[in-house]
Amino acid sequence: YFQSNIEGEIIDKLHEVGFSFDGIVINAGGYSHTSVAIGDAVAAISTLVIEVHISNTSAREKFRHQSMMAAHCVGVISGMGLDSYRYAIDKFTRMI
Repeated sequence: YFQSNIEGEIIDKLHEVGFSFDGIVINAGGYSHTSVAIGDAVAAISTLVIEVHISNTSAREKFRHQSMMAAHCVGVISGMGLDSYRYAIDKFTRMI
C-alpha cells in the first residue's frame, strides 16, 4: 500500500515496484486526467496495472472522461465506490 498526493512520489513508486510486483491497483485521483508523466510511468513498467476510481468519472466533468493512464492499464474500474479496489484485487488474484 502506498498513498501520496505528490505526482513525483507516485511516479517514483511506480518505477520502484513496477518490475517486481504481481499487480498494481492505482487511483491517481485528479492526476488520472491531467498527468502525462504518470501515464508514461505506467506505460514504462512491466507490472500489470488496473486503474480504479471510486466515482463514475464518466458522470462527472468532461475533462474527467479521459484518463492519461487507461490505455496502458489492463483495465479500469470506475463508479463502484470503495468496492472498486476489491474488484481490482479480485481480478488480479484470478489472473495470477
